[in-house]
Amino acid sequence: MRILGIDPGSKATGYGFIEQQGNRLIHLDNGAIFTRSQDALALRLQKIYRQLSELIEHYRPDAVAVEQVFMAKNPASALKLGHARGVALLAGINAELPVAEYSALQVKSAVVGYGRAGKNQVQQMTRTLLNLPEIAQEDAADALAVAICHAHSHQLNNRLAVKLESR
Repeated sequence: MRILGIDPGSKATGYGFIEQQGNRLIHLDNGAIFTRSQDALALRLQKIYRQLSELIEHYRPDAVAVEQVFMAKNPASALKLGHARGVALLAGINAELPVAEYSALQVKSAVVGYGRAGKNQVQQMTRTLLNLPEIAQEDAADALAVAICHAHSHQLNNRLAVKLESR
């Protein structure tokens, strides 16, 4: 299964593509979509949507996983973050892909084993789990972590479904 993980943000939206082959996780690509804070919010959201759509078309993932908004410094920042998150969800749904959402606590627990892990720990573990030659940029590492969380969660949910069906 090929998964696109997204860490939404109005200034930088991280993305990460991984391939799950059995128990192996293979890194395909990662990066961030940067917008200019002096541009109107609508133009920034359009850029995020267009670039995510292009990435989806190029890599053809089987699923999209997006990090949920859990906090922001102020209400205006929270709204902008929410808009960027909405654009990420829309890009996945418009591509007719299943879209999953995970809290930061779930992502950190799945990747580091501790829900209150720091950003550096997440970066180090994504590097280790995906055998990256170097640590990914912060937003990209977060997005890769979201994809890893989905891979683990999807695999667990499938096992639970099989056990329930066999009863």
